[in-house]
Amino acid sequence: MSNRQHDGSMIAVCNLVKNYGKVLAVDDICFSVPKGICFGLLGPNGAGKTTTIEMMEGILKPTQGTVYYQGQPIGPHFQEKVGIQFQNTAIQDFLTVRDTLELFADLYPQQKSIEEVIELCSLADIIDRDTRKLSGGQRQRMLLALAIINDPEILFLDEPTTGLDPQARRNFWTLINNIKQEGKTIILTTHYMDEAEYLCDDIAIMDHGKIIARGEPKELLGDHFKGIKIQVPDRGREAILKLIKESKVENGKIEFFTKNIEASIKTLLENKIDLTGMQVIAPNLEDLFLLLTGTSLRN
Repeated sequence: MSNRQHDGSMIAVCNLVKNYGKVLAVDDICFSVPKGICFGLLGPNGAGKTTTIEMMEGILKPTQGTVYYQGQPIGPHFQEKVGIQFQNTAIQDFLTVRDTLELFADLYPQQKSIEEVIELCSLADIIDRDTRKLSGGQRQRMLLALAIINDPEILFLDEPTTGLDPQARRNFWTLINNIKQEGKTIILTTHYMDEAEYLCDDIAIMDHGKIIARGEPKELLGDHFKGIKIQVPDRGREAILKLIKESKVENGKIEFFTKNIEASIKTLLENKIDLTGMQVIAPNLEDLFLLLTGTSLRN
């Protein structure tokens, strides 16, 4: 790819390869991320997504290929223009949240207003609290604030809600959407399919070092699934498998996809199939992930 092909993209990777000895972790991948969206990079453990993200962040040097930022290869000042929320960040002890924000702000030539960051990340209620006394959700809000303290154009979030309770996760999603509304570009890795489906405008799924699917979540689901999934308890298996040729047994239930729910249910009822416990499920990213990789995201 030439630089011209990256015009309009916030960040792009071209023919990216990373070897660890004889292990090929990232296998010649190319993709670009437009400005102002939330882009999700998903994959099972060992797929190569963490290695890819670290090369995009400028932390890890590629074996081959180039990472472009606004059309130019990333250079020595790239770190000043991005924000990164790592899974684990060491924080100086015996400081308050405000002290910590001010400490990190002083590390950058360009800074966002401390008061603006406090409001954007909902830190007002804990701003004078010792950082050692923060809950999991409060700590993640502070780490998000540290990631945007330099007013970056692009923000990397590495599994930011792992370990949070459902309410804290939902609150964090609101903060991420608020940041995106400022025109920031967000690169997200997550183990939660509902999180990716809620936050991401575009996703790429990696497996064995390759990008195996890329697109908007709804678009990908439409491309790979033939309608709505119906699950019924495993009763009358032979009759159902005969009536619905594409049905299969999964985890003690019989399931199949249909574009006409009413017609499918009518067929089953006419053949005296007991539908007690039936579930009608719209396919989601978890289904897509299992279909493409044969494993759950965490495994």
